[in-house]
Amino acid sequence: MSGEHIKHIVIVGGGAAGWISASTLSSALRGTVRITLIESDEIGIVGVGEASIPPIRNFNRVNGIDELEFIKRTQATFKLGIEFRNWDKGGDAYIHPFGPYGRSIDLIPFHQYYLRLRQTGMALPLEDYSLAIRAAKQNRFATPQPNVGTVYEGYTYAYHFDAGLYARFLRDVSEARGVHRVEGKITGVNLNPEDGYIDSVTLQSGQTIQGDFFVDCSGFRGLLIEEALKTGYEDWSKYLPCNRALAVPSERVEPLTPYTRATAHQAGWQWRIPLQHRTGNGHVFCDAFTTEDEARSVLLSNLDSKALADPRLLKFTTGRRNKFWNKNCVSIGLASGFMEPLESTSIHLVQTAISRVVGFLPTHRYDEASVDEYNRLTTMEFEETRDFLILHYKANTKPDMPFWQYCRDMPIPDTLQRRIDIFKARGRIHFRHEELFQEASYLAVFTGQNIWPEGYDPVVNVLSLEDTRARLEKMHDIIGQAAAVWPTQTEFIEKTCKAAQIVNV
Repeated sequence: MSGEHIKHIVIVGGGAAGWISASTLSSALRGTVRITLIESDEIGIVGVGEASIPPIRNFNRVNGIDELEFIKRTQATFKLGIEFRNWDKGGDAYIHPFGPYGRSIDLIPFHQYYLRLRQTGMALPLEDYSLAIRAAKQNRFATPQPNVGTVYEGYTYAYHFDAGLYARFLRDVSEARGVHRVEGKITGVNLNPEDGYIDSVTLQSGQTIQGDFFVDCSGFRGLLIEEALKTGYEDWSKYLPCNRALAVPSERVEPLTPYTRATAHQAGWQWRIPLQHRTGNGHVFCDAFTTEDEARSVLLSNLDSKALADPRLLKFTTGRRNKFWNKNCVSIGLASGFMEPLESTSIHLVQTAISRVVGFLPTHRYDEASVDEYNRLTTMEFEETRDFLILHYKANTKPDMPFWQYCRDMPIPDTLQRRIDIFKARGRIHFRHEELFQEASYLAVFTGQNIWPEGYDPVVNVLSLEDTRARLEKMHDIIGQAAAVWPTQTEFIEKTCKAAQIVNV
C-alpha cells in the first residue's frame, strides 16, 4: 500500500469519542476520504465526561458547531472552574478557576507581588483576585468582553453537558457531512498476514468492512488497539489508585452553580455536575480501601436531590497504551487510556487526540516518523495531565484516613516533584506553553491545598510595598465590581440558551 492515499477511514465505536472523531475528520477532510463509523445500540456508552474545560469552545468553533445550538441540544450549563471540598483537614473548599489571578505587572506574574504582600500580612485572600471565582461564588455568569488590558483579559469558561446528547448532536453533524454509520457488533478483526496491519473487521451479521486506517473508539476494551494488535498498557495505579466509579443522575437543583464540585470522601471523591435538566453525580473510589456497597452508600447519602436511577458501576485502571497509534490504528478516548475525571480532561483528550491525528494523517501506512511523533506528543500530554491530577492527591491533608495517608506517602514522578520543589522555593511555576494546565491552574491547587512558597521572586522589590499594595487593591475592587453586575447563570440561560425539555438519556 506504500504510496497510496488513504481512501477509507473506519471508526470502531460511537459515543462521544466516536462521534467527536467522526465530526473532526469529516470537517477536516471534506468528503475527500470515505468515513464509516460502526457502533452497536446494544453496547452501552460510559459517558462519565459531562464536564469540560475551556479548549472545548475552540474545538466546537473549528468544527463549525454553533455555541447556542450546542448548549440547547446538550442541556448544557456554563462552567467557570472546579470547586474542591474537604481535601484538607479542616473541611475547607477552594476553586480552581478558568482564567488568571489578577494581572501581571511589568511582565512579572501577579502572584509574585501577591506573595510579597502575603509575607507582610497585608494580602487579601488570593481567590478574591480571580474574576471567575468571584462570579462562581455568586452563581453569576457572563460571556467574556473583548477588552484587552482589563480584568476580562484571560477570563474564559467551559460547559457542563450531557455526554449522550453531545454524541447524538455530533452524529447529526457528522452524518450531514457524509459519514456513514453502520449498526452492528464486531465479531472479528482481520489482520494482514504479511505485516500485521488491520485489513478489515467482521460484523455479527457476517458483513466485512475493509479500511485503510482505523480509529479505535471501543472504550476500555480496546478491541483493535489491544485485543487485535496487542499493544500493551502502562499502569499508573501507583500514582492514581482509584479504580472504580459509581455514577447516578439526580433531579435538577437551584441555583445552577457555574462550577463542577469535587468533594473528598473516605476513600475517594464525589463529583457534582449541574445540567439544565438534571444533576450528574458520581463517586470515584479505590476498592482497596472501601467496598462497592460502602461507596454506593456514600454517594447516595451525599446527593442534594432525588436520584433518578440506580448507580451504575464503572471499573477502570488508570494509565495509557504503550502506543496510542500502532500500525494503521489509532486509539481515541478510553481505548487509549484513562485518567479519572478529577479535572474534567476526558473529553478534552479525545478532542486533542483526533485533532492531532488530522495533522499526522498518513498518505500511506508506512510513515513511521509521523507515527512516532504522534505517540511522543500524546504521551507527553498524558503524562503532564497525570502529574497535575496526582498533585491533588499528594497534597491532601486529610487526617486519620488510610486512603489519603497512602496518597500523601506514595512516590510521585520526578517531573511533578521538580514542579513542587521549584514552587516551594520562590513561587515559580514552570510550564511549557503547549501544556494544558499552566500557571493559574497550578497556583490554584498549590495554594488551595496549602502549599505556599518560602520566598518570592526578588525582582518584584523594584516596586515599593505601598505601590504594590495600592495596585493590588485596585485590581481587587475592579474584579469585584465586574462580577457583581452579572446576571445569575439561571437568568443568563433563561434569556439566551434555554433548552427544550426532553426525556433524560
